[in-house]
Amino acid sequence: MELDSREFVYQLFSEFYREPANAVPSPPLPHQREFGYLMFREKFMVRHRRFEQIANFRTVIANTVPSDVYHSCAYYDNPDFDMDKKGWIGSDVVFDIDADHIPTSCNKIHDEFRCVKCNFEGRGITPDICPCCGATKFETKIWACDLCIASARDEVAKLLDMLENDFGFSQDDVRVFFSGHRGYHIHLESEVIRSLDAMARKEIVDYVTGLGLSILEKNKETKGKNPRKKTSSKKFNLHDFGWNRRLKLGMQNFLETALPADLKEVGLKNKTLLDSKDTIIKRAINEGRWESIQGVKVQTWLKLAEHTRQEQAAKIDTVVTTDIHRLIRMNGTLHGKTGLKKVEFKPKELQIFDPFTEAVAFKKGKVKVLVFDAPEFRMSGETLGPYKNQTVELPTAAAVLLICKRRAEVAP
Repeated sequence: MELDSREFVYQLFSEFYREPANAVPSPPLPHQREFGYLMFREKFMVRHRRFEQIANFRTVIANTVPSDVYHSCAYYDNPDFDMDKKGWIGSDVVFDIDADHIPTSCNKIHDEFRCVKCNFEGRGITPDICPCCGATKFETKIWACDLCIASARDEVAKLLDMLENDFGFSQDDVRVFFSGHRGYHIHLESEVIRSLDAMARKEIVDYVTGLGLSILEKNKETKGKNPRKKTSSKKFNLHDFGWNRRLKLGMQNFLETALPADLKEVGLKNKTLLDSKDTIIKRAINEGRWESIQGVKVQTWLKLAEHTRQEQAAKIDTVVTTDIHRLIRMNGTLHGKTGLKKVEFKPKELQIFDPFTEAVAFKKGKVKVLVFDAPEFRMSGETLGPYKNQTVELPTAAAVLLICKRRAEVAP
């Protein structure tokens, strides 16, 4: 963003953090956490800071005016020491669900990337490696629309269902936040799970993503004339717990609404699945008699189950959950790429929580900006845009969003 525009946003951030009503909430045991923040003007990261009282950190934020504020998920004996000397005590289990990692039909409309090395450009999800030169650094222009947020929200719903029904956490054990950008954070801060190491957290990740799921049972059969000679075969079987239950429900939902085109997409050609769907749901899925459906083999069930697994798995950023030293955005602070707040809400409010209303920090005034390029978007109940090389007067929160996204600048 241009200098005048950057200073405009800086002043708004400064006013926000100096207002007592916006005092950031304290995380549990703040004196055992590392704090960090990204300097707004200087663009460097300050880390390894310790504060015995959260009030002291609030003062630092108000005086330094960072663009982004973080605290560690981990608890330490010495949070302000170097990493190998901090004395790790434990860590919250945190999940990050972001629309950046979820393919949606809107990605190719409003997300752009450019390879820093060869200038290759494209739309949609940014690749890990440039297809032209193999470089891994990209400049990106991404957006958050209602479809993006809805796709991330669906993944959160899957995860919350697993945490409650498969892991046994109550809604009181789970904290849910809008991240301030394109996704959500889910925190588990119970003492019971703090001591889990990286490998144990990897097991949790594998479960919620359905990785390594085994659904074939060994079945010993006697064949041939020699009764002593036994061969081992495998059969398809699902019980009524955990992922098996999810697969059964998912397969039933798929079959109830499936069309020939849906089967083709899954890689199946067996018409029996459609012609006998009621029988399949009753005998195979509900009664567990998978081998009673004539013409449907084990490989067909496996393909259908794999499709269901992909649909039922929660799409999380796996690195965030397994990292026991991770820094996470602090509740109540502003996101430097949007000007929106990280906001907590109750799990039961997931479907009704509107980030473009509840996470708005700047609710007063209007600003005249020159908008280079912006799709239609919502902010504080208003639908705005699309704009293309236009000077318009916008609500402050909308102007800040466009400036932070490098899609506008303050008009003269």
